[in-house]
Parts: sequence; C-alpha cells; structure tokens
Amino acid sequence: MAGMHDDIAKVLVSKEVLRTKVKELGERITADYEDAQDLVVVCILKGAVVFFADLIRNINRHVQLDFMSISSYGNSRSSSGVVQIRKDLDINISGKDVLIVEDIMDSGQTLAYLKEMLQARDPKSLRICALLDKPSRRVADIQPDYFGFVIPDEFVVGYGLDYAEKYRHLDYIGVLKSEVYAD
Repeated sequence: MAGMHDDIAKVLVSKEVLRTKVKELGERITADYEDAQDLVVVCILKGAVVFFADLIRNINRHVQLDFMSISSYGNSRSSSGVVQIRKDLDINISGKDVLIVEDIMDSGQTLAYLKEMLQARDPKSLRICALLDKPSRRVADIQPDYFGFVIPDEFVVGYGLDYAEKYRHLDYIGVLKSEVYAD
C-alpha cells in the first residue's frame, strides 16, 4: 500500500514556512486588536482547526474561542454554493470583535454567506483570517482581512485541509496528485 505522501505532487508550503507565517499573523492580530475589549476568535471546522490552534497560541492577548461547522463542499473539490450550518456559535457576539479563522478562501461563496449571517448578529467588528487565499477562483465579492499565502489554482491538502476527510494531519501544505481525486 502506497503511503499518503506518495499522493502529493509537490510541497507548496513547508512546515517551517507555515510556522513563521502563523507567528507573523498572530503578531499582526495582537497589534490590531490591542484595544479590543472582547475578541472572539471563531474556528471554521474542520479545515481550519490545525491553523486555528497554532494561530491562537501566537495571539498575545485574551481571547474567547468558539467554533462553527459549515459546509458547501461535501466530498467534491468545488463549492456547491449551498451552505449548511452544522454547528453554530455558542457565544453571543453582539458588541464583540469577531475574527473568523478559515483554512482557505476559494470562491468566497461560503465566507460571504457566513459573514452576512454573522454581521446580522451585531458584532462590533468582523474580520476574516484565511491561511490560504486563492483569488483566481473568487466569485463572491469578499477578501480576507488577513491571509497567510496567495496560492495558485491547485488542489491542496494538509495542515487541516482535506480531500474526502484524508490528509488533514500532514504538517505541510501539498498539492494533491490529480489521479487521486479524478472522477
């Protein structure tokens, strides 16, 4: 049986480069929210969980943590455009600064929907931090406030990103070989 690393065409972002970028993002967020009274950092499950865990350890201020599970992909490689909320927030975000942490901003449809939904809950501010930004596929009018890397239109896995619930635990971001996901 071939190893999971054999399914990776190339490493796009190494674990060392990830570590450095996440530290930089944490420092920027710490500075930007220096005067915030109530910062709620929201992890979008499951893809952002690895990035989220590393990021919050690099934010040098008090934060509240919450989680949402949303989906528009299923086992497909492209968003269906239909967003399902599988787990909503537990914290009331009214009057609070909210930072959504996402693994990748691709078409932007899911995050545009989520941002609109959360904005209706009257947060003091609402920003998005995406580890990866793939602007070449953007169809929604939305941009991340913070991002780690702009990437080309390739199918990536690792560091939380998956294909059919596999590869999330890789400690790097790799490009998946097309024969692995070809229909």
